[in-house]
Amino acid sequence: MLSKKDMPFFKFDGSIIALVAEKIVFYLRMIRFSHSIFALPFAFTGAVIAAGGIPSLREMAWITIAMAGARSGAMGLNRIIDRKIDKANPRTSNRELPRGVIKLSEAVLFTAVAFAIFVFAAYMLNPLCFKLSPIALAVLFIYSYTKRFTWAYHFVLGLALSAAPLGAWIAIRGTLDIEIIPIGIAVVFWLAGFDTLYALQDIDFDKSHGLYSIPKRFGIKRALILSRLFHLTSFFMLVFSGILFKLGIFYWIGMIVIAGLFIYEHSLVKENDLSKLDMAFFNMNGYISMAVFISTLLDYFF
Repeated sequence: MLSKKDMPFFKFDGSIIALVAEKIVFYLRMIRFSHSIFALPFAFTGAVIAAGGIPSLREMAWITIAMAGARSGAMGLNRIIDRKIDKANPRTSNRELPRGVIKLSEAVLFTAVAFAIFVFAAYMLNPLCFKLSPIALAVLFIYSYTKRFTWAYHFVLGLALSAAPLGAWIAIRGTLDIEIIPIGIAVVFWLAGFDTLYALQDIDFDKSHGLYSIPKRFGIKRALILSRLFHLTSFFMLVFSGILFKLGIFYWIGMIVIAGLFIYEHSLVKENDLSKLDMAFFNMNGYISMAVFISTLLDYFF
């Protein structure tokens, strides 16, 4: 009788494990997995408000799966459509598709599977989520092309991300009701505000390659002003939502924290100094989305 050491099937090949792990890391980098902190807390916020407390474990699980599928697919799709632009841009030329560490066919398969997971999760939530899933996919598809013909693409991305609280509300209630719309609008302007800041680093590339953005259209100084106005609008929409849903002390403490985070974020970025743009883009907005969710959760929990 053969022992395990004599059977190739049982041999442990560490190099294969390492290659698989490396590939997973490449995929996570391609979809910017760490940026999930932007959308997911808003989805959980919508779910908590819709449920008037803590949703069921089943609902939260399928909402999380739907969000993961939609976001992963959206990032994969964007990388596929923008692969030539990314290769030409020195800032993005090191991404996985331009470098060739992920093949185009692999990215297409990954994106298709991610979107399939999203649609299945929508089906498992309720009929309205399933019926609206093609609209969500259409917005995600359209967004990837908008920078080629309009500086307002920041709002299209915001619209895509607003599906987080709106979709979670529908997942819990089974209906799309007008009272959740202000939070959706808050997300649109919040995203447009920080995406405008993010686009500052590509203003020269956009000018030389015929791409559009708010910084290219209006210049750095006006782009900074518009970004502040967008975030002010987002903050007022969050305040209005708190009044609309009659939220309490924890939510309003959260709003004070969020106001401070917005102010600090914009203090980091100046017309003649963009060196702290990454901190303003990632750190502050991650904190803001988490603050909205935590303050809402605490308010309903206590």
